[in-house]
Amino acid sequence: MADAVDAVDAASTEEPGRPMESTRAVEPGSEGVDGAGDALIGRGGRRLRVLHIGKFYPPHLGGMETHLQALCGRLAEHVDVRVLVSADGRRTTREVAGGVPVTRVGTPATLASAPINPGMAREIRGADADMVHLHHPNPTATLSYLASGHRGPLVITYHSDVVRQRVLGAAFGPLLEAVMRRATTVIASSPDYLASSPVLRRHAARCRVVPFGIRPEDFERPDPEAVRRLREAYGPRVVLGVGRLVYYKGFQYLVRAMGGLDAHLVLAGAGPERAALERLAGEPGIAGKVTFAGTPADLVPLYHAADVFVLPAVARSEAFGLVQLEAMASGMPVVNTAIDSGVPFVSRHGQTGLTVPPADSAALADAVRTLLDDAPLRAGLGAAARRRVRTEFSQDAMVRRTLDVYRDAARALSAARTS
Repeated sequence: MADAVDAVDAASTEEPGRPMESTRAVEPGSEGVDGAGDALIGRGGRRLRVLHIGKFYPPHLGGMETHLQALCGRLAEHVDVRVLVSADGRRTTREVAGGVPVTRVGTPATLASAPINPGMAREIRGADADMVHLHHPNPTATLSYLASGHRGPLVITYHSDVVRQRVLGAAFGPLLEAVMRRATTVIASSPDYLASSPVLRRHAARCRVVPFGIRPEDFERPDPEAVRRLREAYGPRVVLGVGRLVYYKGFQYLVRAMGGLDAHLVLAGAGPERAALERLAGEPGIAGKVTFAGTPADLVPLYHAADVFVLPAVARSEAFGLVQLEAMASGMPVVNTAIDSGVPFVSRHGQTGLTVPPADSAALADAVRTLLDDAPLRAGLGAAARRRVRTEFSQDAMVRRTLDVYRDAARALSAARTS
């Protein structure tokens, strides 16, 4: 086998290759991606062309969207990346966002919050991709991929199980199994989620753990004047929550916890639960202690103005909690919950913060109070949190590990064709 991975044939009718022999997490490290290994070459000697299929893309808000944008923006330095997602409207649009070509396929209808895109299979066929990277959960994209007839390597990033839509999940199950069997490699964002997901356990032989990553330096140098103004506005003891205001974030338990705390809570985010949370925040003992900050253009000053970050998730729909990395990179300790997902893997109990049972306002209040009342503990956990992001969750490490997945997937296909 030549050093270069060449002639990855998207038109091959062979099966995608042998499963990985074992589940393995790449060793931690934040070194850059340069010199990570063999060149990634596609058909005709061109750069490997990888089509990422997601649900939406920024400015559409969401953790999957944020990850997709960050990953593709960096992968574009090494491979030819294209992005295919659903549009918010009926019209298909094409643009170049941050150097990455993005096609938003028209969405004439939705079903159980899932976009319906009749034109997506045609777009996949027309992309002339050497490799497809599918981001799950995404029923429409999964069906479109299977209908497209693409036969090159398939990589799936498995963001989360389908948790709440049980009827849709049951109906979608056979399609999911079909695309999982088709995959050369399935990426899980944490060993904890790999161990706890029934779907991933069934396909563990082809799974790889590649944690999500951020650029820590983006969160380390705030505008001091902006931080000062926020501290003046919210007071000396500030608790921060960031994320979409949806049921699985568990923000109702954090709002209730404020009744027993001498502190001010800032909730940054928007979503369908806002009205209910605002009503709860107006109850006796809580009124005046909660500010709904919407979606600030710049979260960095807010991270540095706060003392404690809380992610009170109550369901494994919160598979990773990317906002924890942002808070940790800012030097803040995290209070999170012991749900069976990657959330407690990101911020470790007693190392970078405190972990409490889910759906327990009293436990949340106790953990937050402990950190607010103990400045040395708070500082020590915050410093450890910053180190953990740099060593385990840097964007460089995420990109390098993803390129390793691409390299191995292309080799697996080549080996299958020549065996």
